[in-house]
Amino acid sequence: MPPLRKVIETEDAPKAIGQYSQAIMYSPVSFDSKLVFTAGQIGMDPQTGMLVEGGIVAETKRVMENLQAVLQAAYTSFERVIKVTIYLVDMNDFQVVNKIYAQYTGDKPPARSTVQVQALPKGALIEIDCIAAST
Repeated sequence: MPPLRKVIETEDAPKAIGQYSQAIMYSPVSFDSKLVFTAGQIGMDPQTGMLVEGGIVAETKRVMENLQAVLQAAYTSFERVIKVTIYLVDMNDFQVVNKIYAQYTGDKPPARSTVQVQALPKGALIEIDCIAAST
């Protein structure tokens, strides 16, 4: 049997603004054991499609809420996240982002990489994607 792949979509996170899915659920054999690969989320309000105002704090909170919505649509949560990648326009924002991020990932956080980038879609200051196990 070939690997199974399912597109995950939710109205509770921003719609894709390019040629990508909010997340893909993948299982090498069956949907009894699954991995979810999310698209990068920026601080875009799912209702308005606009980047939230308020700088790095507001954007980080919105990013984490967007990721949470996508994970829930894939029947998983931050507790089951395995790997996270954070993209920052300014690495000086790292400590602020880390404090907000910790509120969602708890005392057993996933593996994580953080990289500085020159620019992000819509002028965002932060983008985060993740890989999670799903039930």
